[in-house]
Amino acid sequence: MASSVTYEFYQDTYGSGLSEAAFAASLPMADSHVKWLCAVKGTDTDSETFMRAVCAALEAFAEYGVGEVGGYTIGEFSVKNYASQRTTGEELATAAVNLNLPHSR
Repeated sequence: MASSVTYEFYQDTYGSGLSEAAFAASLPMADSHVKWLCAVKGTDTDSETFMRAVCAALEAFAEYGVGEVGGYTIGEFSVKNYASQRTTGEELATAAVNLNLPHSR
């Protein structure tokens, strides 16, 4: 089943700026992750709250991936992620989703 979140919603309503290609690449993982969290929390998956949570998750997955988060160096160029060590992209996505979903069942 296709996600109810469209690139137009992401861009116009959620108001963020991933490219359409980055959005499309992260959407399946984000959508399934949020549906799983909604099942745990008892949240409606047909709401704007759900759609915003998917957008938050897809941005986290686009930036961090699924695995362990860290940094990298190419020549003299260095990128560091100051999140706690052993943090995964999935954990960061879950934290982003939890900011958008109700906390009670």
